[in-house]
Amino acid sequence: MSGRRSLVWLGLTPEPERELPSAVAALRTRAPDAGALAREPAAAERRRVERLILHGTERGWLRYLAEVADLVTSVAAGTSPGDPRAALAAGEVVLDHHRMLIGLPGSGYDRTARDRSALETAVRTLRASAAGRPGTAPSAAAAAPETAASAERRRVSPAAANRAERGSGPPPATAPARRRAGRPWATGSPDAPTHRTPTPDGDRT
Repeated sequence: MSGRRSLVWLGLTPEPERELPSAVAALRTRAPDAGALAREPAAAERRRVERLILHGTERGWLRYLAEVADLVTSVAAGTSPGDPRAALAAGEVVLDHHRMLIGLPGSGYDRTARDRSALETAVRTLRASAAGRPGTAPSAAAAAPETAASAERRRVSPAAANRAERGSGPPPATAPARRRAGRPWATGSPDAPTHRTPTPDGDRT
């Protein structure tokens, strides 16, 4: 058996790496509005996430996300104090991550089933709270369980992930956004195909 660590799971880490440190740091302060108080803890949280991604394993990564899920569900249930906006942000990110595990090999999707169910309930509760909070408009992510952004993130290619695991390339990234529906090219666009008309002698003009 190869001693190399599996790299497949790294295809799902970019958004959590970007979004979770500040939200989780705010939750750890256990304050109703902890944005300004969480700057230093956010830096420490970011370093922890980076270490997990650079040197950790999928099992260790999922343990960290389970810890985040516990923070989110505690705030949603009212059993722990915390910033509900940070809880919603973190809950949406982890829930999207756990849903996308179904596209990767291994048992990650099954192992996160309990957290996924708890997060679905917590996110619904936090969204309802955000929608009813005076002066707070629900975010685009709160409008529906599956947003355009999360749909785009689902385009992680397991084949690309497998290539990364074999060491033939970097960890997979999300696919570029597709063109908008409708006419594929606008008139005069540099991407527009050039149509040539055959002349009587067979040359094209």
